[in-house]
Amino acid sequence: MDIQLSKEELVIINKVAEAAAGLNRETYLVGGFVRDKILNRRTTDADFVCVGDALELAQLTAAKFSPAPSVEYFKNFGTAHIKINKQFDLEFVGARKESYSRNSRKPDVEPGTVADDQNRRDFTINAMAISLNKNDFGKLIDPFNGIQDLNDKIIRTPLEPVQTFSDDPLRMLRAIRFATQLGFTIEPGTWQGIVDTADRISIISQERITDELNKIIAAAKPSLGFDLLYKSGLLHIIFPKMTELAGAEYIDGYGHKDNFYHTLQVLDNLAEKSDDLWLRWAAILHDIAKPATKKFEDGHGWTFHGHEAVGGRMVPKIFAKLKLPQNEKMRFVKKMVEMHLRPIGLTKENITDSAIRRLLFDAGEDFESLMMLCEADITSKNKQKVKRFLENFQFVRMRCKDVEEKDHIRNWQPPITGEIIMQTFGLSPSKPVGMIKDAVKDAMLDGFIPNEFDAAYQFMLVKGKELGFTPL
Repeated sequence: MDIQLSKEELVIINKVAEAAAGLNRETYLVGGFVRDKILNRRTTDADFVCVGDALELAQLTAAKFSPAPSVEYFKNFGTAHIKINKQFDLEFVGARKESYSRNSRKPDVEPGTVADDQNRRDFTINAMAISLNKNDFGKLIDPFNGIQDLNDKIIRTPLEPVQTFSDDPLRMLRAIRFATQLGFTIEPGTWQGIVDTADRISIISQERITDELNKIIAAAKPSLGFDLLYKSGLLHIIFPKMTELAGAEYIDGYGHKDNFYHTLQVLDNLAEKSDDLWLRWAAILHDIAKPATKKFEDGHGWTFHGHEAVGGRMVPKIFAKLKLPQNEKMRFVKKMVEMHLRPIGLTKENITDSAIRRLLFDAGEDFESLMMLCEADITSKNKQKVKRFLENFQFVRMRCKDVEEKDHIRNWQPPITGEIIMQTFGLSPSKPVGMIKDAVKDAMLDGFIPNEFDAAYQFMLVKGKELGFTPL
């Protein structure tokens, strides 16, 4: 076999080959595992295609391990899954050929040969197979010259592109995802097939579209994928709000930057520092409300006042539309969008400790994420300007560090709780309780009273009396 395998991988593949021989079943190692091993990329997923019953092959393979792993059977799809040592995922499927109807990506399937199975693969680099059969064990079966496309770093469909993408439009997103992950180029005919068939993406479920989007976002340089999505027309269909950022407008010599390509630069800048998917989503959405807030002011130019607050309100709707999680991940992205201008505003001189304390308190445990996003947001074609802004931003970091070391504001909770306020004044949960609690918190953050219980308690009494409440 002309690929480098670990000892454990060799053991697994040999056991599959033994099981296949015992059943006299023609079997091949196929797809992404073959591709990634040739590229020396780490992978733990291996797909096996056999001519005949894949469920029986999976069952016999599992029996060759001690202890035997459990086998998941998906009889409706004719596939089976085994997890080995909590690390390797093995999938078994019978060779098949497929035909598609116009309005669905779910094919009509019937048993086929390994050649039929390779014909239905999305790209030449995924259509290679390695024989596990005794007469030609280890032989590379490469009918579409995928090995050459791997060497040339090309994404190409095995069959006619428009038919390939029309049959299963998700393959268009996969082409762009592979090009992004691998740093490959999409072959011109294949690219034209994507452009010509882009509207077919509408028959794909949002969950599958978003899964591919997330894989593009997780790549080392995600801007490559978004640029291709935009130029192909796919982004206009799957994420139109993002395409609204594109373009620059000029009036009386005043222009604004192209916020789409600015966003991609921010995303790439952040990707160099963090692989946090949700922080990367914050980079994508940080300026999402600029089209909605854009105004031209005579003598001043373009403004986007309040785009951070409007953008924050847009985040839950965008997450819902894209079928992204409606949980703390969404709330984190919303918080980052709402706060992304705050640290940059502190680069001015004579910023008070109070302003720093408020930033630290509001950011809390997400402070470092916010600072990374803000640093990534410093973009310009003028390298000296970027250098100057980054130096100013380091000053903000130093100020934050000094104040945090002195006041310990991050993850700080004010000493006066709502329960103490209710017990002191005989109140039930109500708006005045919140007003008193916020007043105490603000007084501490603004430095009017020290961060001590006694001082906070006395201030609470004064504030309560101002609102007409008498301590019990």
